[in-house]
Amino acid sequence: MNSILIIAHSPFAQALRQCALHVFPDCEQAVVALDVLPNVSPEETLAAARITLAQQLRAPRSQVLVLADVFGATPCNVAQKLVDGVHSKLVAGVNLPMLLRAVTYRHEPLDTLVQRAIAGGTAGVMQVAVAAPQNQAKRKHSDQEIRDHQQ
Repeated sequence: MNSILIIAHSPFAQALRQCALHVFPDCEQAVVALDVLPNVSPEETLAAARITLAQQLRAPRSQVLVLADVFGATPCNVAQKLVDGVHSKLVAGVNLPMLLRAVTYRHEPLDTLVQRAIAGGTAGVMQVAVAAPQNQAKRKHSDQEIRDHQQ
């Protein structure tokens, strides 16, 4: 089974993990987080990340999807030095839809998991119309019709 390692600026990694556990309480062992603190050097962060990754790879045939927050920032730079492309792969730009998709499909092969995570992250970003929410009853007229041009 694959596991997921989130490496992000503090407190984002732990916050994402907590959101995943809220939706999927059974994923506690499969999702780990490493918050990158502002006062810790990249070398120290890399050392901590190596230990965390090694713990996730202990199980036979295990693989790890590493999710980083911003391409080019310290968490992603550390993760790039960490992954090997075979037992671990990296995707930058993590968001909650991406993480939830990855948790949902964590049993699939790593290459498939990477594609599903990217698709989930991309599909989760959209402009939402304010006039007709999907899960609410339609109103007879909107606030803007009542307060025409009063901003």
